[in-house]
Amino acid sequence: MKIVENVRNGQKPLFRPCLQGEDCDEEVIQLMQRCWSEDPFDRPDFQALKLIIRKLNKNNESGNLLDNLLSRMEQYANNLEALVEERTADYLDEKRKAEDLLYQLLPKSVASTLIRGESVIAEAYDIVSIYFSDIVGFTSLSAQSTPMQVVDLLNDLYTCFDSIIENFDVYKVETIGDAYMVVSGLPTRNGTLNAREIARMSLALLNAVLSFKIRHRPNEQLKLRIGIHTGPCVAGVVGLKMPRYCLFGDTVNTASRMESTGLPLRIHVSLKTKECLDTFKTFRLELRGEVEMKGKGKMTTFWLLGETDQSGKYISSVPFPPVIDEMKETNL
Repeated sequence: MKIVENVRNGQKPLFRPCLQGEDCDEEVIQLMQRCWSEDPFDRPDFQALKLIIRKLNKNNESGNLLDNLLSRMEQYANNLEALVEERTADYLDEKRKAEDLLYQLLPKSVASTLIRGESVIAEAYDIVSIYFSDIVGFTSLSAQSTPMQVVDLLNDLYTCFDSIIENFDVYKVETIGDAYMVVSGLPTRNGTLNAREIARMSLALLNAVLSFKIRHRPNEQLKLRIGIHTGPCVAGVVGLKMPRYCLFGDTVNTASRMESTGLPLRIHVSLKTKECLDTFKTFRLELRGEVEMKGKGKMTTFWLLGETDQSGKYISSVPFPPVIDEMKETNL
């Protein structure tokens, strides 16, 4: 215990047994001192140790006993090294799995900061585009389904969505029930490209819903309602036990209002997002008019109809023709 305590405290010079006055050959003393040398490269390996001990005990009948002892020590050391390597490999594998899971829950830059034990400071972003969507009639659908069927439905749908959004420069913030929230422009800034990425992603998701099949209701069509808004926001990690990467600001609230005041199988776009999309000259939008937003008053909004190539031909569009009047929309 005394030796362990001295080593733990980093005593200098390092604690070693005292060999003064010992009735022992000088060569044996030198060999022992080499074996406990602080520098690993100065220590003899087992093969060299065997040769030296054989020379020291060439006239001693106990040579076989020492050889046996050294062989056992060598085997134990090799087994110990293999065991350490195996345990280290297991640890690194589990560490990698934990980090991969954390990278899925949080942005990689944020997760890396937390892994290093550092605190994540909230950051302000001048311009991002936020997507909100939910399933129209989800409450009544849930009431007519078992809890397991609801879980299977959402798992199938959001697994499909997750595979699609990987093709765009976006980050999925969270899913709450049937609500799906995605942002572009953070944590990596991309200028005004965030509006284009969110618009293209929205068109892809809306078209994917058309071919989506509900397991327990294969003949029923899901109706997705989408809202998009562009503006500034603040992002940061909230909580320690179960940290979440959250967005704050009026842009988040407005994007949510754009979704809730939209219509089934339509992409509801704010004026700010429309202005950003106009810079690309490939997106086709239709004026919806002024819409009363809770806590915002009247806002001029638009429907995103699709994206065209340079010749004006649609390369991606909403699944139905452009909106004609509110009555037709309501009857969808």
